[in-house]
Amino acid sequence: MPNTPTKILLSMTLMGGILISISANSWLGAWMGLEINLMSFIPMMSSQENIFTTEASLKYFIIQALASSTLLFLVLMKTLVNQGLPMSEYVHEYMIMTPLLLKMGAAPMHWWFPSVMEGLSWTNCLLVMTVQKMAPMMLASYLMKSTLVVLIMIGMSVVVGSLGGMNQTSIRKILTYSSINHTGWMLMALLGGSSLWMLYFTIYSLLTTTVTTIAKMYNTSFINQSLMTKGNKSAKYLLFSSLLSLGGLPPFIGFLPKWAVIQTMITNKMSFMMTMMVIMSLATLYFYLRMCYSSFMILHNETKWIIWPHKEEKSLMYSIILASVSLLGLIACTMITNIN
Repeated sequence: MPNTPTKILLSMTLMGGILISISANSWLGAWMGLEINLMSFIPMMSSQENIFTTEASLKYFIIQALASSTLLFLVLMKTLVNQGLPMSEYVHEYMIMTPLLLKMGAAPMHWWFPSVMEGLSWTNCLLVMTVQKMAPMMLASYLMKSTLVVLIMIGMSVVVGSLGGMNQTSIRKILTYSSINHTGWMLMALLGGSSLWMLYFTIYSLLTTTVTTIAKMYNTSFINQSLMTKGNKSAKYLLFSSLLSLGGLPPFIGFLPKWAVIQTMITNKMSFMMTMMVIMSLATLYFYLRMCYSSFMILHNETKWIIWPHKEEKSLMYSIILASVSLLGLIACTMITNIN
């Protein structure tokens, strides 16, 4: 929870901007909501303690302003189309989707995402990966149709997110490319309906929150730091079980939304798309396992005189609660389904 009045105010206007976008009944109202959301988030990104946040916030502002101005231009063009200017409706819908994909960081408009994430604090990383995707995705859902162009966009997000994270050592960049991959899955979930997307987005947000909470608690930024996690075995298990869940390994709850999306694709006879997305999902699981394997099997470092600060105990408790949902959520959902 933000601990200063300024951050509380900015957090409220940030959520207000998202709600305005989602509940707007015109594209102009949706654009206004996106702008309020952007103007609230930029001051939250900047920090006097870290010089890299200034660069990241400037990059983020330029990209988002470009996307917003493009969206406004295309919305105004749509009014001209309605007044008799010749243009295909489908072409115009695809054009409006382009700035929305840029805002959410989906491929092929993802190039700004890794470099911005690298300069942010863990809390802001979490906001960019989860909250900031809500409004563009809901707006994109109004335009989503099961056409070749949309399926190519989804496929590109899944492939780029899977292959991009292969050679990364920074946990922020690994989570960034994972986010791009999950964005592709969420766009496919949008084709299956808003309830399916809500399920996927909620579970993805929960798992990302768990990982970022643990990484923030131990000030971890790279894989070789996460291998040790200052000798705390329980935090290590929580971190890696959450990462495996994020990759979609079946015993964990991260598998549940992917299972639902795969079932929807089979129902709609999208066999090729489903096969490709599952294979790419295995690729993302590979770079999560690469982080976990050596730590679980080989490397272990523990001192006998560990003194834990009081603040870490509270954060660790939050992490344990979140990770237990990740571990036991799929079993609980299966039990509830069978009881009903």
